[in-house]
Amino acid sequence: MTNILLPTSTAGSLPKPSWLAEPEALWSPWKLQGDALADGQRDALQVALHEQTQAGIDIVSDGEQTRQHFVTTFIENLNGVDFEQRKTVTIRDRYQASVPTVIGPVSRQQSVFVEDAKFLRKQTKQPIKWALPGPMTMIDTLYDDYYHSREKLAWEFAKILNQEAKELEAAGVDIIQFDEPAFNVFFDDVNDWGMACLERAIEGLNCETAVHICYGYGIKANTEWKKTLGDEWRQYESVFPKLQKSNIDIISLECHNSRVPIELLELLRGKKVMVGAIDVASQVIETPEEVAQTLRQALKFIDADKLYPCTNCGMAPLSRATARAKLAALSAGSKIVRAELAQT
Repeated sequence: MTNILLPTSTAGSLPKPSWLAEPEALWSPWKLQGDALADGQRDALQVALHEQTQAGIDIVSDGEQTRQHFVTTFIENLNGVDFEQRKTVTIRDRYQASVPTVIGPVSRQQSVFVEDAKFLRKQTKQPIKWALPGPMTMIDTLYDDYYHSREKLAWEFAKILNQEAKELEAAGVDIIQFDEPAFNVFFDDVNDWGMACLERAIEGLNCETAVHICYGYGIKANTEWKKTLGDEWRQYESVFPKLQKSNIDIISLECHNSRVPIELLELLRGKKVMVGAIDVASQVIETPEEVAQTLRQALKFIDADKLYPCTNCGMAPLSRATARAKLAALSAGSKIVRAELAQT
């Protein structure tokens, strides 16, 4: 994969070019259609790759340039979900959204992201990471009018995700990441069946696997929710022990500017950890030293060969200039700590 100590990566999304979609927004509609859209998405993927390599990012991604949203774009390609029949639900117990309805058995007739992954693989020799929505986060983004059971629907999605993940691995993806922000909310479900569903999604994979849990994008609903969490955010404490025992290789989470007690990382000892050292809910550009300080704190609880500097979450709501500067800071801060480790 990579022999670099403290290899850097992003949690997922990067801002889209303004000619492709309205910038600094989630669920932003495409500005192109048909073949022009497909060409534009591929162009944007190459731009995202270039910006990552220019910033010195070691494990690169597609920047989610071919998807409108990290969950719904995958679901749009499945059978059994009606996007015309919409209901209002509360997502992650936090904000209301109009979502599609599950009206029959869910299934996947063809791959969703595999051609995009093959395209990215041809563009670079660097390790590549691909993000998929996790089963629990998928069910939290739908109205279920068929299974009438969160658990049953999650198991069906886990099987579908496993099919997609195996094809992504065959396409040359080095790390497959499952985005599970819902793990930070539905703690009883995570421990009862959510973790088992995630294990089903990674069944039979030989590439590395990751799960990204976090306090959400830097959008108003999430930042307002964070204000209610008090001085110490101990939510991770409920799921870290289960994650530590799981077959997932890498845990991705936010650290910089969060109120998560850094010592909670001790509960993950032995796992690789993507440490979020870039705050995606702020326009302020971190200094390399600030990044380095976050990494130094994390190194008290994570072995150096298992620490992967990363962003807290996706960067789609940021401007491209801000995202570029933050990625450069992530790379520069990681170099500082690499140099310090080389001297010890």
